[in-house]
Amino acid sequence: MATKPRKPTLTVELLQSEAASFAVAESAHAEPLLFGVTDGKAVGTYLEHKFRAHLQTKFDFILGSSASGIDFPELDVDMKVTSIKQPQSSCPFKSARQKIFGLGYSLLVFVYDKTDDEKARKARLNILHTIFVTKERTADFQTTTGIRKILENAGNKDDLLAFFHERMLPIDDIAANTLADELLARPPEIGYLTISNALQWRLQYSRVIDQAGTISGILRIQ
Repeated sequence: MATKPRKPTLTVELLQSEAASFAVAESAHAEPLLFGVTDGKAVGTYLEHKFRAHLQTKFDFILGSSASGIDFPELDVDMKVTSIKQPQSSCPFKSARQKIFGLGYSLLVFVYDKTDDEKARKARLNILHTIFVTKERTADFQTTTGIRKILENAGNKDDLLAFFHERMLPIDDIAANTLADELLARPPEIGYLTISNALQWRLQYSRVIDQAGTISGILRIQ
């Protein structure tokens, strides 16, 4: 009995190219299941499942789990789907360091505009932007630029600790002191997300959408 040929292994480059072609195809697709749906989470779940199913027909890869916390753990990539009306999503809070050094993984972001066809009773998801943010750019913009300005202006440890307090960084005194020492030795890369403190991080993507294709590490792939 002949064995099935092995599927190619999914890579970051293949993920990006497939996301671009998927976005074009999905934008032309009329979907009755989404007609009248206003819950952004339901729309996001639909698109995420459909893209993963598409990839599974073509590539070998390990699906994310609740343990890994991201969609493509082998590639260090998580997928986010968000409406252009309010381009944001949430992600698990691990450490205050994520706001400064990044989430620890890259993001593939689909930004859609949903319209309903009342006559056909179908919905269309027009994918306006498909953006890949490398993990080095997933920190908070105001926090990272603020820290860099302090350091460029001959700031010291006390200045950094005061800044952490002003920004209400969720961190205790011992960790704050350790972090300040680390930043004095290694300034952070500038991140381009807006990350709000909550039980989960609230990620906002407006700046990423605006800057995609003009900043290294923020790729406009469609």
